[in-house]
Amino acid sequence: MTKAELLSAVSAKVEGMTKKQTADVVDAVFASLSEAICKDGGARFSYPGFGTFTVKERAARDGRNPRTNEPIKIAASKTVSFKAAPKLKDILNGAKAAKKDVKKVDAKKDAKKACKKGCKK
Repeated sequence: MTKAELLSAVSAKVEGMTKKQTADVVDAVFASLSEAICKDGGARFSYPGFGTFTVKERAARDGRNPRTNEPIKIAASKTVSFKAAPKLKDILNGAKAAKKDVKKVDAKKDAKKACKKGCKK
């Protein structure tokens, strides 16, 4: 799935938002996710029902240049690892229908509810 396909899919599920607004929200979500993962040099981010992102460290190691077959040193580095939640694994393996868990979202209605709960005039 490409970014454009993701934005179209999310925009179709959220009523009351334009594709531009949807793009801004999706970009903000991924920016926050990146910040959470990179925080303190190795944090983790968990989203229930989806999975957990963690930072893993790779040790320095010896490698080989595939063109020249010369040995090279590969420096230590960090990478992001993802572990799927059991609910996502069940969906992938066909135990549950994915569409049953997805519901329509009315952005205006939800924004009004949130404002009534937390906004002060």
